[in-house]
Amino acid sequence: MEDDKLELAKSLLQDAESKKVRLLLPLDNVIAEKIDAAAKTAIVKTDDGIPGGQMGLDIGPETIAAFSKEIAGARTIVWNGPMGVFEAAPFAKGTMKIAEAVAGNRSATSIVGGGDSVAAVHQSGLASKITHISTGGGASLEFLEGKKLPGVEALTDK
Repeated sequence: MEDDKLELAKSLLQDAESKKVRLLLPLDNVIAEKIDAAAKTAIVKTDDGIPGGQMGLDIGPETIAAFSKEIAGARTIVWNGPMGVFEAAPFAKGTMKIAEAVAGNRSATSIVGGGDSVAAVHQSGLASKITHISTGGGASLEFLEGKKLPGVEALTDK
């Protein structure tokens, strides 16, 4: 957790609640002392917290199931950011399962943005089943927000 983002997180949670928007957060996490292929891992409930000396490095099985169920019923999917440290095998399962869920919903428009997310989708072998992939994660989100992007504006007929 980044201490300087705590107030932003609280504000987003309050905003979602006031607008009656369901915001799904992880129910459980895969933890370890370090990012290492040989690291000893454990699964902890989010409500129980992550013990000192441990790091949350992936989403756990309950979260995978809940997120996958939500994705299966979606008509539009925007994915920006991997679920864990997918570059290390013990922490890749959440990201790969979410990639499978996104690719598996063939009736949805799926948009994956951001370099790490794009790398994860390619690693999963499912990139061809995604509607749109962009390495510009932040720019993709700003575009969806309705902001004008200088590069796009330069290409637009005036």
